[in-house]
Amino acid sequence: MAPHTERPLPNDERAEHRWPTVRGTRLHLAEYGGTGTPLLMLHGFPQHWYAWHKVAGHLPDGYRLLCPDLRGFGWSESTRRGYDMDGLADDALALLDVLGLERVGLVGHDWGAYLGFRLCLRAPERFTGYVALNMSHPWPRHRAVLPNLWRLWFTAFVEYPVLGRAVLRHWPGFTRFLLRHQVADPATAWTEAELAEYAAATSQSAVAGQSMFWQYVLREIPALVRGAARRQRLTVPTLLLGGERDNVVVPSMLAGAEPYADEMRVRLVPGAGHHLPQERPEQVAEAIREMLAPFAPFTPFAQEI
Repeated sequence: MAPHTERPLPNDERAEHRWPTVRGTRLHLAEYGGTGTPLLMLHGFPQHWYAWHKVAGHLPDGYRLLCPDLRGFGWSESTRRGYDMDGLADDALALLDVLGLERVGLVGHDWGAYLGFRLCLRAPERFTGYVALNMSHPWPRHRAVLPNLWRLWFTAFVEYPVLGRAVLRHWPGFTRFLLRHQVADPATAWTEAELAEYAAATSQSAVAGQSMFWQYVLREIPALVRGAARRQRLTVPTLLLGGERDNVVVPSMLAGAEPYADEMRVRLVPGAGHHLPQERPEQVAEAIREMLAPFAPFTPFAQEI
């Protein structure tokens, strides 16, 4: 299968690439390690599979990292519909079926972490454990969310159908700004090549990016206001990892899930921002080893809250 874009893939010789057809759509899948414990790795915005390349370098042999590009992102095929969380969850579960995997470990960052919570609530039998990065859980406390809504100002430039697609497609500086603004130390977090890659990728994924944000406005916000998730319970063992200096999902937004989860821990990584896989890949890898390989040695590295 061919990708939906001819733009070359980032150079990472450790990754193998294929394009499985999932629910009638060609998805791009980058895979690190052909054998071992399978982990489904879900990227956030404005990124794609390459968001995990640093974490992959810190995980030992014995893991099989499955890093798909979400529908319409990176090198996955763009479609007119399917960018709501339930549609993306259908894609992820169907991908596991195509790969012949009954149960996997789950890791998600940003939007990928939001999707990860949806997957764990919908199909807990498919996941051995979950590591969620830089995202609030489905039961946020309104008193923590409301004072921080201003931090999501940038979504006004993305979510509306005409404006959002124009901004993402024709204003690469906006993507660069977001990536720099959302980390604790831009000078050390990103290389110029990485910023250029994600800016170019976001330009080509404008439909998917805008559509995902708009579907959140139409579907997820009303559900959060109604407290729809309070009728559900998280049974998958989960570690929620946040950045102490995350200026998008601040630490106060991570607490409050205790009544709705069987086993969920929350930790903060000191001095880190919103892109933990980029800023602290070694500590993300340690969290994965702790949650998804219970007998591996683990050294505490973050403040638990």
